[in-house]
Amino acid sequence: MKSIDEQILRATKEIIVKFIEMGRLSPSNIHEPFKDIYAIVNETVKENIAKTVPSNDNQD
Repeated sequence: MKSIDEQILRATKEIIVKFIEMGRLSPSNIHEPFKDIYAIVNETVKENIAKTVPSNDNQD
């Protein structure tokens, strides 16, 4: 799971960098947007992982 968390952090960082490059964010005020974007990426990834992991509930 550590690898996934690292990838989520990297993806969030790249999104923030792109927003800065496009002029949508200033490097001096990325604290709140970073937390928001991280939360969205984390939630999306973890939901999709949960969907792809087979459930053990259906075993006989």
